[in-house]
Amino acid sequence: MEPTNAAQVIAEREKQYLLQNYGRYSLALDRGKGSYVYDFDGKRYLDLITGIGVNALGHGHPRIVKVIREQAARMIHCSNLYYHEYQGLLAKRVCETSGMQRVFFSNSGTESVEGAIKMMRSHGHRISPDKYEIIALENSFHGRSTGALALTGQPKYRKDFEPLLPGVRFVPVRDDAALEAAFSDRTAGVILEVIQGEGGVYPICLRMLRKARQLCDHHDALLAFDEIQCGVGRAGSYFAYQSLGESIQPDIMVTAKPLAVGIPLGLVAANERAAAAITAGMHGSTFGGGALACRVALEFFDILDGLFENIGARAAQFKAGLEALQAKHDFIKQIRVFGLMIGVELHMPGKQFVADGIEAGLLINCTHDTVLRFLPPFNISEKEVAQALRVLGRMFKKGDAYWKKHKAENAPAS
Repeated sequence: MEPTNAAQVIAEREKQYLLQNYGRYSLALDRGKGSYVYDFDGKRYLDLITGIGVNALGHGHPRIVKVIREQAARMIHCSNLYYHEYQGLLAKRVCETSGMQRVFFSNSGTESVEGAIKMMRSHGHRISPDKYEIIALENSFHGRSTGALALTGQPKYRKDFEPLLPGVRFVPVRDDAALEAAFSDRTAGVILEVIQGEGGVYPICLRMLRKARQLCDHHDALLAFDEIQCGVGRAGSYFAYQSLGESIQPDIMVTAKPLAVGIPLGLVAANERAAAAITAGMHGSTFGGGALACRVALEFFDILDGLFENIGARAAQFKAGLEALQAKHDFIKQIRVFGLMIGVELHMPGKQFVADGIEAGLLINCTHDTVLRFLPPFNISEKEVAQALRVLGRMFKKGDAYWKKHKAENAPAS
């Protein structure tokens, strides 16, 4: 295959044989190294989206490559009918860093949410057969299985598959009164993203999280935090709820994306009260917690311990640089930086900036239509952040013309 034709050949093959459910950009990637990926022509791209937050150590990290090689030669998969060395060690590490007591391993964030749903509903059923309702937030995103989708507070994701799981009640973000009104003796649990990712890198305020904890305690319901995107170092602490400024401990915490830095792995962590709702035979996974994935995740945790200082420094660098750009371009509405989970909200659609970034050798993402999202690797360097900011500066200069056109097209008729 000639390199210049690779992307076209790959795209045509996928159009013929794959389910056409992804809206891909016309870019085919061949390899990655550090914070960069390369296409089949050898063009280099600074990767600020990292597989939507999965490749938290960039690409080809030598310690991760070494562990994968070693473990693949020993054992890749072990059924959960038997023990292997690494699942218990990883569960111990998760409990020590999260403040939880029990862990269940899955393959993905969506599967972890499914486990949390079963835990909340089983807990409720032990109290009353009518205690099955789950409260979720508007603008949320919890996954694409029918259970996780039922908790996702964005109608565009749900509408083609309804009716979904009954008993879900949505409340607006930052509306304490609506949250309290949604609670009743039928409430089995509440699920919240500490920082909404697909919803636009949008934090849930401390006041509402505190209120959710109080209401769950009062109504004997379980509080679940979805940290699939914002957890495991992304927000500058092991888990985002630990960076709130005060201790608000959930009963359940789910996470996944960066956990095994590219090997599929998710988890549900729970305190003893929530964990008691799941007993032998009630839940399981064929692939969840395999030997390879768990060993890679253990190595990631060891590496992560030495990266928090860099995460904080690079977050501050991004924040200062993006705020300087905001001062120059009035189409930038707001900058939101939580560790290396970064959102640049615009006054107009942002999809064109993603295409411009590809052309300029910078990979970013647009979520919620108007929010440019960056999820850089945790080991990104000062020099690489400076490069990203320079490219963004050139892109935003072009954006002034987009903004002028957008205003003209959306001006009220005289």
